[in-house]
Amino acid sequence: MGKATGFIEISRKNARYRPVEERLKDYNEIPHPMSEAEVQEQSARCMDCGIPFCHEGCPLGNVIPDFNDLVYRERWKEALDLLLTTNNFPEFTGRICPAPCEAACVLGLTNEPVSIKQIEVAIIDRGFQEGWIIPHPPLHRSGKRVAVIGSGPAGMACAEQLNRAGHLVTVFDKADRAGGLLVYGIPDFKMDKLTLQRRLDLMTAEGIEWRLSTHVGVDVSVEQLQAEFEALVLATGAEQHRDLKVPGRELDGVHFAMEYLPQQNRRNLGQDPADFGQRSILATGKTVVVIGGGDTGSDCLGTALRQGAKEVIQFEHKPPPPKKRLSHNPWPEWPMVLQKTTSHEEGGKQEYSMATKAFEGSNGKLERLHAVKVEISHDEHGQRHFHEIPGSDFLIETELVLIAAGFSGPVHAGLVDSLKLKLNKRGGIRVNADKMTNVPGVFAAGDMVRGQSLVVWAIAEGRDAARGVDKYLASHVKGGE
Repeated sequence: MGKATGFIEISRKNARYRPVEERLKDYNEIPHPMSEAEVQEQSARCMDCGIPFCHEGCPLGNVIPDFNDLVYRERWKEALDLLLTTNNFPEFTGRICPAPCEAACVLGLTNEPVSIKQIEVAIIDRGFQEGWIIPHPPLHRSGKRVAVIGSGPAGMACAEQLNRAGHLVTVFDKADRAGGLLVYGIPDFKMDKLTLQRRLDLMTAEGIEWRLSTHVGVDVSVEQLQAEFEALVLATGAEQHRDLKVPGRELDGVHFAMEYLPQQNRRNLGQDPADFGQRSILATGKTVVVIGGGDTGSDCLGTALRQGAKEVIQFEHKPPPPKKRLSHNPWPEWPMVLQKTTSHEEGGKQEYSMATKAFEGSNGKLERLHAVKVEISHDEHGQRHFHEIPGSDFLIETELVLIAAGFSGPVHAGLVDSLKLKLNKRGGIRVNADKMTNVPGVFAAGDMVRGQSLVVWAIAEGRDAARGVDKYLASHVKGGE
């Protein structure tokens, strides 16, 4: 505990955001980094609470009070070393994680929680700036080879841990760049892609091999990989879109969010979507409707505003959340309360209790959306049911609809079906405690197992899978150097 009275004397301070009128003109990151003095002051608010529930809130088990104390005492290098023992990529979580650790902060019971996320990103960015983070290839190699399929945060974390253990790791991805949704999903205004590339370069220097633009099951068979590698780790994410099966879905102008968002990321990287066989999707000058009230929908909102949309309307099926916790959502659970993202601050309209009945248009092109207001009732089993409110139908003239209704799980066609993998109740891959599937030597991690989730959970899953693979290689696979 840095300062015994810090949580009493010091108020919470968040990172300052660039003005809306400025940031809407570019795709640069929104926050201004805190100064060193500000970060140290905020770390002094950590209150020696006895039982640090922030540990429970963080899937990685980050040792938060300890690195807060080290920052307060200006022992930044030690804070970095401690942070990296549990979190492979603090530069990702510090930028795009919603910080469940802060929701579980004990100080948050009666005051505003500690600015853990800002402290975390300050530690890792300081580490890179000072040159403390350099490649550390393993001193000894096991000679055992592992293929990681999918280069998102779960695959990256798994690959890094296995490489550190001395195994020879090759990461496969069907995309032309590594990073998964970090490169072709998360908008640049939330995380600059140079931050990602910096980490990928470090992993390459430590001996990890990347085979990009390689679709496993298409360009290379699973059987080939099983012959070449002693273990496989599947980390391709939850890519099965939740669709809207309503009349007019086939009209030109109705797209999934993940058809739209990656295109802008490509443009920011100097690429043309047409070079990848894609017809350009732009919001410029259009009335845009985003269907889905989550983070992906918010990302669509912020991107459409930057592209110069005439108007952006975001639909949410459910009613607005309460402004304060309800009794059935106690601390330290994640607070199911009304929250505004940086994109919501920038403009657009948020509409709740909405359902889409149909898309309408002519000559194959979208012209309007037919919507209706809905209300919720519960049956005797507590199951929730949505009902249309009679007479609440309305039309919205629109040229672009983006479906951001989430993902139901991994795509089964291809890898999952060819390996005859068993599924869990949610449609994800069933794994044991070591993250191994029903096929010996084949492991799975991340959203493929959990369903769509947070980057911090993906990293935790990747680390767990690496531990399982290492254990398997030690006990089941002969050979090595």
